[in-house]
Amino acid sequence: MVLAEVRTACELRAVTEWAATQHPDAPVRSARDVDLDGLSPETVLIPARVAWLPPVRKGERRVSVADVLVLSNPRRPMAMTQPVIKRRRPDRLRVVEGEAATIADLRRRYEQHLAEGESFTAYVTVQASLSAERAERQIVGDRYKVPRLVAEQISTSARFQAGAAKLAAELGRPAALVAQEATDKMSTFVATQSRLMDDIFSSVFSNLHERTWTVSVDLGTLNRLRELNKSSGLVFLPSHRSYVDPLVLSEVLRSHDFPPNLVLGGNNLAFWPVGPIARRAGMIFIRRKFGADPIYKFAMRAYLSFIVEKRFNLEWYIEGGRSRTGKLRKPMLGLLAYVVDAVEQLDDADVMIVPTSIVYDQLHEIGAMAKESAGGKKKPEGVGWLLKYAKAQRDYLGEARVRFGEPFSLRQALAESGEGPAKLEKVAFKVMDEINAATPISATSLAGFALLGARERAYTAGEIEAILAPLLEYIDRRGLPGPDPELCRGIGLRRTLGVLTEEGVLTRFDEGPDTVWSIAPDSYAVAAYYRNGALHHFVDRAIVELGMLAAADGALEDDGAGELLPSAQQEALRIRDLLKFEFFFPAKEAFLHRLGAELDLMSSEWRDVRPDQAWTERTLREHGGSLVARRTLQPFFDAQLVVAESLVSAGAETSIDKDTLLDACLGLGRQLSLQGVVRSRDSVSKELYDAAYQLADNRGLITGTGVDDLAAGRQAWLDEVNLMRDRLSRIATIEAEHFGEALRGLRR
Repeated sequence: MVLAEVRTACELRAVTEWAATQHPDAPVRSARDVDLDGLSPETVLIPARVAWLPPVRKGERRVSVADVLVLSNPRRPMAMTQPVIKRRRPDRLRVVEGEAATIADLRRRYEQHLAEGESFTAYVTVQASLSAERAERQIVGDRYKVPRLVAEQISTSARFQAGAAKLAAELGRPAALVAQEATDKMSTFVATQSRLMDDIFSSVFSNLHERTWTVSVDLGTLNRLRELNKSSGLVFLPSHRSYVDPLVLSEVLRSHDFPPNLVLGGNNLAFWPVGPIARRAGMIFIRRKFGADPIYKFAMRAYLSFIVEKRFNLEWYIEGGRSRTGKLRKPMLGLLAYVVDAVEQLDDADVMIVPTSIVYDQLHEIGAMAKESAGGKKKPEGVGWLLKYAKAQRDYLGEARVRFGEPFSLRQALAESGEGPAKLEKVAFKVMDEINAATPISATSLAGFALLGARERAYTAGEIEAILAPLLEYIDRRGLPGPDPELCRGIGLRRTLGVLTEEGVLTRFDEGPDTVWSIAPDSYAVAAYYRNGALHHFVDRAIVELGMLAAADGALEDDGAGELLPSAQQEALRIRDLLKFEFFFPAKEAFLHRLGAELDLMSSEWRDVRPDQAWTERTLREHGGSLVARRTLQPFFDAQLVVAESLVSAGAETSIDKDTLLDACLGLGRQLSLQGVVRSRDSVSKELYDAAYQLADNRGLITGTGVDDLAAGRQAWLDEVNLMRDRLSRIATIEAEHFGEALRGLRR
């Protein structure tokens, strides 16, 4: 029997005509009218439906905005127009055949997976629709991998009903009411993707990014992901720098025929008209916080389990919000925990985690985010906000780069992380480390790194090129994903500086014999945003430089056999501990191995010599132009100085309100910056103070937990920070000598 999923008489005729040639002995019945209970167990059911295709536009079958404006959906034409399309444009009508199954097979599956009381006919109808859907994807393309009838499948499953009963017992409520409430809450975030809305969403919102950036992608890794996607669901976890990140990633995947991701995002963007369209194009809008609602959590867990089991591709932004500083934020673990639960509870289930980096040469949003980082209020999203945002996106801003870290099996990563509460965090940190490794260094990032790290004055293009040259050499020796070198010298460098000047990051003075550039007085935080996108590539080298000064000072103790390496490693780990809320580090063994590789670049003889003061200072001076510790770490130790000073002033006080403390730190930070104590203006940042607060709290310096003498503990942290800042000052002296000589040579 051909089980026809049809809406109109025209569609039924089309399926009947098709069946007459493909299955001449099989009767055709509408799925809406058939009664399956009286059929023989040996009866074979063949799902079939009509797929309506849009006209070809610019080489692709795609719905246009004009179709919507005239209330037409080429993928679901009205009944009155179907006969005309069938007669005049037969290429737009295809009958697709799903995978056949016997009544006996279907009944066995029904008894295994469905809760009691559900109609067998209703179950078969859903399964037939899904089978036809899979067949239709062979025609419309894999990018239209659309999950339909989701709520029905989840809420009628035995697993859902059992979970609802268990939760009801814990809450002391009737199971039926809990199941219904969970289903209702699920309906508020389940994405009911439609091909029409996917096309419309892409057409309408493409103007937010297509004119603004040229998008580039690593095609080799993308091809690997396509192969993985044939057997595994993919979970894309991108960095989050802009509102348009999902649009940029969607364009990349769509143009390479990936199925659309189901994108989890905050319901702050669910306003009209974005919300209604985006939800039907695969966006899952969820509450920003729902930890206090156990039924909402249960509904979300059930939905994500369904997605994992059905191998739909997922996407969410693990930082939880856009970066306000340009570097990765601490990962939010809630959604990852739900996916982990699904993988661990479903036999043989797995997903491939795809760490994803999205970076931009320029962003209009940086100014607003820099103000928020400095303590400003975030403006709420709405229609007015969207119109203003769209207007700002009319200017071309360079390149947007999408790069993918090494994909890995979530099940395997969990096994390697061992047991205990830190298991989930280890997986998340692996994601962040892979994102950082994949993130390319842009020319604007490197220019920001160079100018923020130089003395506070104006520079000619030649002087800036001299500052950049040793950094480019270091990037090349490390094999890092660096910028196009031509954008960092000659005419290309002037173009890069011009871009930053147009955005107000730099000021340009050209009334003298030479044109000079400097950071605009109010744009240090914006320049820092660009710089911070590249900082993670320099952190290991920076820690090595600080460790070398510890050796020069005789602060390292030998192990009794004249060996300083164990003590040097402990010093490096101590410095890493000071920065653990700012950067993502690999496990101890891998971290120390990376430091060894950095030392190999600085001196091939480091394993055979004793690092006394003379050897250390000579080695540092040989690399004076590529020293990065001060330029990389000064803002973070300056921020720690402000927080540590505030805590020391509080003595042994433990009733410290975090928000009050951070607000006070903003004031103190501005004061110390004006006095020249704080050396990096961009360190006056609520985000950086928050990270320093987390470090203090982790050490028990907020509440005194585990600390014998709280006042002494706070003072010890301040002393430790001042020691690091003293070392950075010494590195600054070596840099100044190097660049002073180099720049004097340019002027001669």
